[in-house]
Amino acid sequence: MRFAFSNLRNRNFFIMLGLDAFVFMASVWLSYQLRFDFRVPEYYRTQLWGMLALSVPVKSIVFLLFNQYRGMWRYTSVEDFWRLLRLTALQSLVLVASGLLVFHVRGLPRSVFILDWVFTLGMVSGLRLGIRVWHNGLSFSRRGGVPVLVVGAGNEGARMVHELAAARGRSGRREWRIVGLLDQDKARHGRAVHNVPVLGGLDALEMSVERFGVRELFIAVDKASPEEMRAIVDQCRSMGLPYRILPAMSEILDGRVSVGALRDLRYEDLLGREPVALDTGRISDCVAGQVVLITGAGGSIGSELCRQLVRFKPARLVLVDVGEFNLYSIQSELQQDFGFCDVEGVLGSICDESLMESVFSEQQPGIVFHAAAYKHVPMLEQNPWQAVHNNVLGSRIVMDAAIRSGVARFVLVSTDKAVRPSNIMGASKRVTELLMHARLGLGTRFMAVRFGNVLGSSGSVVPLFRHQIETGGPLTVTHPDVTRYFMSIPEAAQLILQAASMGSKPGGEVFVLDMGVPIRIVDMARDLIRLSGREPDTDIELVFTGLRPGEKLHEELITAGEGIVRTEHEKILVLASRQQTAVLLQQNVPEQEQLNELLNCLVLAAGQHDAAAIRGLFSELVPEYSGVK
Repeated sequence: MRFAFSNLRNRNFFIMLGLDAFVFMASVWLSYQLRFDFRVPEYYRTQLWGMLALSVPVKSIVFLLFNQYRGMWRYTSVEDFWRLLRLTALQSLVLVASGLLVFHVRGLPRSVFILDWVFTLGMVSGLRLGIRVWHNGLSFSRRGGVPVLVVGAGNEGARMVHELAAARGRSGRREWRIVGLLDQDKARHGRAVHNVPVLGGLDALEMSVERFGVRELFIAVDKASPEEMRAIVDQCRSMGLPYRILPAMSEILDGRVSVGALRDLRYEDLLGREPVALDTGRISDCVAGQVVLITGAGGSIGSELCRQLVRFKPARLVLVDVGEFNLYSIQSELQQDFGFCDVEGVLGSICDESLMESVFSEQQPGIVFHAAAYKHVPMLEQNPWQAVHNNVLGSRIVMDAAIRSGVARFVLVSTDKAVRPSNIMGASKRVTELLMHARLGLGTRFMAVRFGNVLGSSGSVVPLFRHQIETGGPLTVTHPDVTRYFMSIPEAAQLILQAASMGSKPGGEVFVLDMGVPIRIVDMARDLIRLSGREPDTDIELVFTGLRPGEKLHEELITAGEGIVRTEHEKILVLASRQQTAVLLQQNVPEQEQLNELLNCLVLAAGQHDAAAIRGLFSELVPEYSGVK
């Protein structure tokens, strides 16, 4: 309760104060008149004049004390109404008490004060609502602006209608005029959202475009499967009109975009994946106040982990990356865009054992996210020794440094390619999982997170397809039946954080992210061509090149014999309990001495660039590896 003296320099403050004063007196006068059927007796007439004189200062002081004149009433909301309801009730109580104290009157009619409260609430609310309507210029019915249709009449559609209406008339903003909404839910047909009619389903699209002269289409559906989203896009494209989509709520909450930031459709929108619901309290308990070290911090997953982590207020982030520009970019972004300055950049390789020992000893991290890895399948098939040096040896160095420095949690970022691996990359990540299990019970709580491909990550298929589309094609697809699991980079990072908060003592869990259904790469290629405004096989050709060395037709997230159960988070699964997992591993993993001996031989073969020996040793370490030639 504090009066803002800056209000005294605002002309609108005095206007509102005067209007409210008139409302306060009018509500008291009307209350007495209605109570006595507009024939107020002489005794009560004297009381009326006294209460009129008292109502203005009493009610105004209550409004001033609770800062009711600091708001911009052009943005009046339901929350403001509830606040007014409470304050007008308080005003009435204070007015009754003041009348008894000042005038020592008896026989104050209770109904008068009930009526006064109702009239005051109704008139001050109506006044503020009128200000909002006047400022918005009755935007829903105004002529002018680009006529648009909104596809979706649920919560997202209502949010879009509200935001665009509020944006109309603001300087520097393009004006749109929403003429109607379309929705597949027949129960919504014929109804209205913020006075905008729901014209029908997608079958009414052509009629609506012709009737209202629609120039643009906005997509704002609450939930849609990939098939439903493609149907919407196909219908929009059939009209030859530009179309945009409302950003996901996760982008808005993260501060990356505003509510009104309509954007072009991206392939991620066709995946039909719902936003991740995080247990932020649990993640905060795990991360807040901790020194967090991220290897591969400049990569696609590592950099997104950094962006997500700053939300949970770690004490410090230690970023390790071998790429100078990538490390500089994410460190600058965290400091300048996110305002998180307690960042330590370490330029170096995880294979540099002395450097890792020094970093862990000096920084004393409590949590490690190990995202550094070579992941390009064909490249590692040609250079398998790099998979050994970086993915296997580097991981072993980081794990041992974590144990020696007393790290509490160690999260290994793994891959679906580690399941029955058919390539060097997958085999190297599977060996890394085995290294993790071999270090259980040494003080650090280890866990791994497996997931499939992430859209837009470096070296992934989507950037390649986009480049091929920009150059006019053709788009190269390995096989017409090849499928892959996909999720967005932010979704993957968020679920990694969630899984990190779920690991139990002494650790060893292998968490598997729910990737949904696998997507045919040829369908993805055709969708991306259509999103570019062209037709597949007509404007841009598709060429099938055959599976590359080490590639599978279909990826898997678990291997035969691995039990899998749900966790408390709907999108995170975990392999059967740690004890069961240990039994399964013991069936396939050599004893500790033999494991170390095989690893030493693997490192020696890598140093000699002996690809055949490397593949043979991987087959001994991972019997299900099928890439031996």
